[in-house]
Amino acid sequence: MTFLVFIGSERESTPPRPARLGERVAMACARRLTTHQVQHELVDPLKIDQPSPFKPHFSYAKGKAPRALEDLARRIHDADGYVMVSPEYNHSMSPALAHLLNHFGSSLFSYKPSAIVTYSAGQWGGARAAVNMRTYLAELGCLPVSAMVHVPKAHEIFDETGAYLDGLDPDHWDGYLDRTVKQLLWWAEAAARQRAHGTAEKPAAFTRAPSQRNAPGN
Repeated sequence: MTFLVFIGSERESTPPRPARLGERVAMACARRLTTHQVQHELVDPLKIDQPSPFKPHFSYAKGKAPRALEDLARRIHDADGYVMVSPEYNHSMSPALAHLLNHFGSSLFSYKPSAIVTYSAGQWGGARAAVNMRTYLAELGCLPVSAMVHVPKAHEIFDETGAYLDGLDPDHWDGYLDRTVKQLLWWAEAAARQRAHGTAEKPAAFTRAPSQRNAPGN
């Protein structure tokens, strides 16, 4: 299986210090996936040329979307699950992460699990953003697993490579991250098996317009 780990920040400036805490947290999650012998790719919004003004991938004619969006759409479609790493902005998920994900429809994400990982430079670890992310990811179709990761004062936990800083108990932190990672893997294996061999018919994805959600006769 292959997983995508989304870095939910584009900020390279300070505060907070040091900058790009999200990259550290994402790499820490990637390290745990490696430990469990799972393939993964980091998705960094700074490395993706997103169209401006905003135009989602699914609104282009087939084969006409910008190459960066086409590539990411393929990677999302082929992945078996997702790790969404986000700071907290106004009690909500990162606008950079939402902006990136909003380019793609639920048909690419659906019937696969996701994991919510939040962080902060302060004491709350981005936990309030996770509440918002649950409904958002459910709408995308990649239902989040129940276990979540919240990392307060992330700059005191991870170095630039995502490794733990000196003086911390690695077993304690590995166990904390693995609770979520193991749930993600369990559900991803179950979903992959059902997609390959399931007998239940999948409902048609919403691909044309929001009116597809309307009740009959409305």
